[in-house]
Amino acid sequence: MKILSDTTGAMPDVATQTAPHFGAPLAWVGMDGIDAPVRFDAGDGVARFAAAKIGAFVNLVRPDVRGIHMSRLYLMVDEYLGTRGLDTGTLDAMLQAFLTSHEGLADRARITIRFQHLVRRRALRSDNSGWRAYPVTIEATRDTRGFRVGLSTEVTYSSTCPASAALARQLIQERFTEDFAAGAPLDRAAVMAWLGSEQGIVATPHAQRSVARLSVSYAEGATPSLIRLLDAVEAALGTPVQTAVKREDEQAFALANGGNLMFCEDAARRIQQVLDGDADLADYQVRLEHQESLHAHDAVAFASKSGRGLPALT
Repeated sequence: MKILSDTTGAMPDVATQTAPHFGAPLAWVGMDGIDAPVRFDAGDGVARFAAAKIGAFVNLVRPDVRGIHMSRLYLMVDEYLGTRGLDTGTLDAMLQAFLTSHEGLADRARITIRFQHLVRRRALRSDNSGWRAYPVTIEATRDTRGFRVGLSTEVTYSSTCPASAALARQLIQERFTEDFAAGAPLDRAAVMAWLGSEQGIVATPHAQRSVARLSVSYAEGATPSLIRLLDAVEAALGTPVQTAVKREDEQAFALANGGNLMFCEDAARRIQQVLDGDADLADYQVRLEHQESLHAHDAVAFASKSGRGLPALT
């Protein structure tokens, strides 16, 4: 069998060929879904490894050039994320490298990094703890206006309906008047036994698992902290889902739900108040989704920084 002889000269690169008939610049060109490891400190001083999906992009300002150098983007993602921790310094240096490698072709660079980050969460009352996985998306851009970075994540929590709670209390009152006649002396032990029985607590309010989807962008010079964002939002809501749960923890969770009755509008305003007070945030958008146990549809609310703008309906 004849083997092809070695080619002489440089290998062809059709991506760099001029093609005047294409005739327009492109907003973003690159790759998405690149597999890469990341080493991320969420703000607690512990850098954890995670498997991430990466999107690497530059714009293409030359309408007469057919394409960009995608392999260069891939190799730089591998170099920077494989050897450095995931922080603002790494992101900015990588974006600068994207642009340097495409000098004359691009003046904007962008990277998106998606992964799950594990956080150890303590039980409400017992000495136990467990892991919670939070989805994280970090997006950074560099252009003529400078470097910007944003972070998206989700907080899952329980929401108990205030209207349903009021209706349940009314039914309990009615049952009490049926079981304990007006004017009759009340026996404390009998009342205590009644309160602890299914007959006494005749109705309970409906509650549901709910999700707050958060997207924040940071002010220039601010250091992103996932833990600080999660802690602030979970404290504002009061009922984040739990990990390890013993009976005393479940009881504490029931108490937290009773003390934090909320419509989706209430939850949105709680988060809005907390994030409006964070000087590190340049902007934010929040989507609250109460996955109803009463209805077949969800109750949804949106919030943004100081109520300005219209958050995207996604």
